[in-house]
Amino acid sequence: MNNFSNLQLSQQMVKNLDLIGYSRMTSVQEKSLPYILENYDLIVKAKTGSGKTAAFGIGLLQKLDVKKFKVQSLILCPTRELAQQVANELRMIAKFQHNIKILTLCGGVAYGPQYGSLRHGAHVVVGTPGRVLKHLKKDSLNLDDLDILVLDEADRMLDMGFIEEVEELISFVPKKRQTLLFSATYPDEIAQLSRSIQKDAIEIEIESIDVENKIDERFYNISNYNKTDALVKVLASYKPSSAIIFCNTKLECDELAKELQNKKIDALSLHGDLEQYERLDVLTQFSNLSCAILIATDVAARGLDIKELPLVVNYDMPNTQDVYTHRIGRTGRAGAVGIAVSFYEDSDVFELYNNEKRVFADIDDINDVDDFEMQPAYITIVIEGGKKDKLRKGDILGAVTSSGKLNGNDIGKIDIYDKQSYVAIDANKIDLAYNELKKGKVKGKKFSVWVL
Repeated sequence: MNNFSNLQLSQQMVKNLDLIGYSRMTSVQEKSLPYILENYDLIVKAKTGSGKTAAFGIGLLQKLDVKKFKVQSLILCPTRELAQQVANELRMIAKFQHNIKILTLCGGVAYGPQYGSLRHGAHVVVGTPGRVLKHLKKDSLNLDDLDILVLDEADRMLDMGFIEEVEELISFVPKKRQTLLFSATYPDEIAQLSRSIQKDAIEIEIESIDVENKIDERFYNISNYNKTDALVKVLASYKPSSAIIFCNTKLECDELAKELQNKKIDALSLHGDLEQYERLDVLTQFSNLSCAILIATDVAARGLDIKELPLVVNYDMPNTQDVYTHRIGRTGRAGAVGIAVSFYEDSDVFELYNNEKRVFADIDDINDVDDFEMQPAYITIVIEGGKKDKLRKGDILGAVTSSGKLNGNDIGKIDIYDKQSYVAIDANKIDLAYNELKKGKVKGKKFSVWVL
């Protein structure tokens, strides 16, 4: 019964879902999609990685009237990264139908270009509450034709203080609409929010994701031990291809990144004080394996689209167990075994987290590794040209390999944005690749290039 063909979906939708790898429904999709397609309000409790984006995405895109070039669906997300991730997944699903326009409206980027894009119209808007509200107040966004409102990761919106903006934003939305609320946790504030913005909402709870995360949870007591040295011990012992290290403050993220770099361990920090272009540089390098270690705060790391992550480290213990669950849920996905390491000094942590599945040990139980270094497999080259120059991945791949000095195996992930493109190159071939792009042309045109 978990085949998409069993739902009231068009043949084009089902065919496209199969093409992009959505062969069977996850639990959250199987339980929620029939209600979404029947226009019910839903409040869904589901963890990150459960397939919830596709659940509401398939529903709202199937019901879209493409001929009506008005905003018919609005998805609110707590962070820019999550909004971009959601928009990207929706665009893949939307390939079943031509001319569906999906627009992101997030803070941290210029207002003007967003205003220009809105003037050309959109069917679906994905954004953060503050920026969406700004457009509504300036009359650059009109929601009179809105049919579906989605609040994704609503619990994080509450944690981040967006509730007042969300409530004000609701006043711009038609009362006759479908409202879908997705949340990993279900505090009283979520129930209260549901009562204020939904009508007879059906509650759906997914206890665990379909391919349950296989996570080896290890807690190390680091009393009387240098914390950075403890982290190096862990990295040297587990030797992950990549890892996210969670800190509780922006300052600590920056300081730890510098300490690791001084120890010849490649690391970048990610937090709310970075400019949008800096965040994009960091995220792109981490996702294309040009950066081995990402050190992040919870807010900055929310919504990261990292499919394979072997290790998560709680350098600082989180303030709540819900945040702990969010953090470690980034590893051990899609059947792979992940490792979650947490540092602690306070005996209260043992009392709070101890159970039969978790291992508690002393950091001295891990053997020292001399002269440990950790460098990335790839280095990123930036090309000052992108979608607006009609560049495609094949154009860039052809330009790098045209002389025969490099081949496809030397090229990693290619990311193309509006005005820039990022190319991951085998670290041992970076000079060759740079020279090829520097002296050559991409699609018959010269572009500035530089190494990130």
